[in-house]
Amino acid sequence: MAEQITREDALTREGFRHACHIMLYGDCSAKLFGKIPIKHIVLMQMRFDGLLGFPGGLVNPSKETLEAGLSRELHEEVGVAVPVGVDNHVSSCLSPSCPRLITHFYIKKMTESELKELERAAVTTATDHGLEVLGMVRVPLYFLKNGGGLPYFLSHSFISNSRAQLLSALQRCRLLSQGDLEKAVRQAEQMRRTHSDDPH
Repeated sequence: MAEQITREDALTREGFRHACHIMLYGDCSAKLFGKIPIKHIVLMQMRFDGLLGFPGGLVNPSKETLEAGLSRELHEEVGVAVPVGVDNHVSSCLSPSCPRLITHFYIKKMTESELKELERAAVTTATDHGLEVLGMVRVPLYFLKNGGGLPYFLSHSFISNSRAQLLSALQRCRLLSQGDLEKAVRQAEQMRRTHSDDPH
């Protein structure tokens, strides 16, 4: 579990690197197969190393604010310099996997059309597309038979604490009920165990 610290405390610590990432999300009116409400768009990305994570990257607070650095990273990764403010900041943590790294997490709500425009820009204009970022991914927030949807998604491999950040953000933004989140996590763990037991 990552140790939480305040944004102010994080900025006073010397000898630490800072990484800022953001969950961009919004409401969605579409239905899967014309019957399953999608309800929300939540964006993550497939990284160059094959792991799922949120858009963002390393920021140097001695040269730019955390938020300006995150906006710059977004321009490189998704092709749009999405404005990010201190009010979008959710948490700062000492990284559980990288020593002397502080991870800052942000959440920003956008309109469906803004998110779709961002998805288009991520493919057509982002300098990192096909390099550091292999593509944007929407998180399926629904449940299908045999664990399809969110449980299967959660059974994939995520970078550092981004899976925990996703679950926390879904709860914070009330995009899913606590019961549904617990069900998805439980099913995902069962899938992981099944996969690890499979000799093929």
